[in-house]
Amino acid sequence: MAGRGEGPDFVEALARGLDVLTCFDAGRRSMSLSEVATAAGLARPTARRLLLTLEELGYVRSADGAFSLTPKVLELGTAYVASLGLWDIARPHMTALVGRTGESSSMAQLDGADIVYVARVAVPKLIALRVDIGTRFPAVQTSQGKVLLAALSPEELARTVAQPTRSGLPTPLRRTPEQLREELTEVRARGWALADEELAPGVRSVAVPVRDGTGTVRAAMNVTVHAAETSTESLLGEHLPHLLRTAGEVSAEWALWQSRPQVEVFPGSGSATA
Repeated sequence: MAGRGEGPDFVEALARGLDVLTCFDAGRRSMSLSEVATAAGLARPTARRLLLTLEELGYVRSADGAFSLTPKVLELGTAYVASLGLWDIARPHMTALVGRTGESSSMAQLDGADIVYVARVAVPKLIALRVDIGTRFPAVQTSQGKVLLAALSPEELARTVAQPTRSGLPTPLRRTPEQLREELTEVRARGWALADEELAPGVRSVAVPVRDGTGTVRAAMNVTVHAAETSTESLLGEHLPHLLRTAGEVSAEWALWQSRPQVEVFPGSGSATA
C-alpha cells in the first residue's frame, strides 16, 4: 500500500499505522504478526514496529504471540461523533424512542458508498446482521443510506454510487441508475425511506433525516424490526410517526447547540473573545 499518497505532505508511516488498525475486524479479532503484515500489505519488520508502537500507545495488546485491538480504539471514532455534539444530543431522544417502540434505533452517516453507524440504542432481539458503532453497510441497501443518498446532488450521487463498498458484504442489489434516481426522488419528497429485507432476510427498517443548523442532512436515524414480527404497515403506521418526531427533536437541539456562542479563553490573559 506504500506510495498511495499524492500530496507532498502525505505521511506514509501514519497511513501504514491506520492500515494496521483497520485490518482487524469481526473475522480477524486476533492475529499473529505475520497475519497482520499480510492483511495490511506490509513487510513483517514494518508491521512489527507499528504494532509495538500501537501497543505502547494503548491501542493494541499482545498475548501468546497474537495481537488484538483494545477498547481505546473506540476513542478514535467517538471523538468524531463527540466533536459534532450529535451523540450527546441524540442519546436521550433515541433511548426514549426505543422505549416507545420496543425496537432498536441507530444513527448513521455516509462514507463513500457505505453508511457507517455512529450511534445506536438496541433491544435484545435476534436479527440477521450484527450492528455496532462503526459497522459499515452498502448505502443503497439500507433505509438510512437511501435517506443520505437522496440528499445528494445528481453529480454527488453519481460519484458516490460509483465507488465500491468497503463493507465486506456481497455486491449490493443492482438497480439501474434511473431506478435508483426514481426511488431517491420519492424518498426526498416524502421524507423517509424503507428497506424491506434488502440488506438481509428478516431485516426491515425505516429511516428519516437528521439535519444540522443549516438544514443540511448530516445523518439518518432509523427503527429496525424483524420482518416476521412487524409488518411494513405496522412499521410505517406505528413506529414512523415516533421516529419522525424524534429526529425532528434531535435536529432542533443540534441546531441550537451549533449556534451557541464560541468563547476562546487565552491562558493567563484573563480575557476571552466570542
